[in-house]
Formats: sequence, structure tokens, C-alpha cells
Amino acid sequence: MFGRSLYAVFAVIAVAATGCGGGQESYASVVDKAKNDKKLVIGVKADQPGLGLRTPDGGFSGFDIEVAKYVAKTLGVEPTGITFKETVSANREAFIEQGQVDLVIATYSITDARKQKVSFAGPYFVAGQDLLVRADDAALTGPETLNGKKLCSVAGSTPAQKVKTEYAKEVQLQEERTYSACVDRVLGGQLDAITTDNVILAGYAAQHTGKLKVVGKTFSTEKYGIGMKKDDTAGRKAVNDALEKMFSDGSWTKALQASVGASGFTLPQAPQLERY
Repeated sequence: MFGRSLYAVFAVIAVAATGCGGGQESYASVVDKAKNDKKLVIGVKADQPGLGLRTPDGGFSGFDIEVAKYVAKTLGVEPTGITFKETVSANREAFIEQGQVDLVIATYSITDARKQKVSFAGPYFVAGQDLLVRADDAALTGPETLNGKKLCSVAGSTPAQKVKTEYAKEVQLQEERTYSACVDRVLGGQLDAITTDNVILAGYAAQHTGKLKVVGKTFSTEKYGIGMKKDDTAGRKAVNDALEKMFSDGSWTKALQASVGASGFTLPQAPQLERY
């Protein structure tokens, strides 16, 4: 009996500790936290060159990082008040729901299923699903050429399943925790291709010049949003307003050019916000 009671006590402590991750639970909106604390915890990718990449000094660089800094500053938080927390595709909703982060800006596609768990502002970028293959591979020219091939994507992401369902039923799907792990296996010859959004793949192609290439045949539309606590209407409006300002004052184009322009990626126009 004592053991069971003790277990219950530890369970309560564990739940309480989880809720304290981002300090978000004491605020109705991310707007209030930014205004009162002058601090935000923002979930970002750490292994996507040009978008969200951990630098040797422990900082972060990339387009998502620049968007995060701009939005935070518009909400009243200086870059020094931002804590960047690494997220992977599989834990983004959980981090928001648990209060471990206040915002997620991590190549996070807006979907109806995800809207059931979190709120989105944006989109701040519209990408398209594509393939990354070895530079000397002439056989893989699009998703329909992947039958019998080994295709890599990451856990918690949906692009590989889309290929299997819609284009190549005999493709062999392989999951890794991160895209960089997929890249290593394609470079090493164990896998044939990686699928995710073209702008993410362009970052890896630029990082491994002459060894990898983006096929250049997009077959989806991926709208990147900024995730936050479910039903944070005030937060959603404030972040959308910040994005609108970033689009109009030239900061968005400048940040995108600085982050992925060198890869040869054709820079798009700023997207239309979907306020809901």
C-alpha cells in the first residue's frame, strides 16, 4: 500500500513539473507573457540549414530564427529575452500543449488535424514537397519513380506516406528522428532519397554542394504556420499582425534572401495570411 501511495505522490510531482516547462500556464495569451515577462520560449528546428540550425557557438541561425526574432520584438521581447528550444517534428504539439514552449516556428505545416490541438498564425511561408537525391542519380526524377527505392522522412512528418499512398505504392519507407540523419544515409548510399519541403531540401543541397540535388518537381503545398496554445485568439491576431508588418516593410524578403538565397532557391513572394 505504501509503495502505491508513494507512486501516486511522484506521479503528481511529475505532472506538476511538466506544466512548468514554459511558464505559459499563468497567462491567458502569449501576448500577456511577452508584455509582462519580456521573455518567450520558442521551439525551433536545430538541424535544418538555412531555416533552423544550431551554430557552433550554441546559438541558432536561419529563416525561421529571423521570423521568430521579428515576431518576438513586435510583441515586446528583445532577442536576448528569447530562449530557443530544439523541437523535432514528432514533439511540436506536445511541447505547446505542455507549456514547454510559447511559440513553435519550425517549418510547421498548418493542417486541419493539427488545428485540433494547437492554434496557428500565418502562413509565413508556402513550400512544396520535393525529393533530395544524390547528385549523380539520373533515375529519380519525381515521386512516381520511387517504386522499389528506399525513401527517408522523419517521425511525426507526413510526406513519405503521401508518396506511398499517391505515387509509388512499392516504395520502402524509412524513418529517422531528424532530416540530417536522413541526409547522412543518402550520402552513404544506404537510402535513395529524402522527401520533405523544397526549401528544407535546398538548405541541405547547399550544405553538400555537388553531392546532393533537389529534383525540382514539387507535388504538394505546405503552408508554414506559427504554432501556439489552442484557442489563443489574442496571440494569433498579434502574431499575424507582426507577420503582416514583416511582409510589408521588406524584412521578410531580406531574411529569406540571407538564409537560403545562396542555394539557388527561387525566392517566392510573401504569402497571404489566413486569419481564422
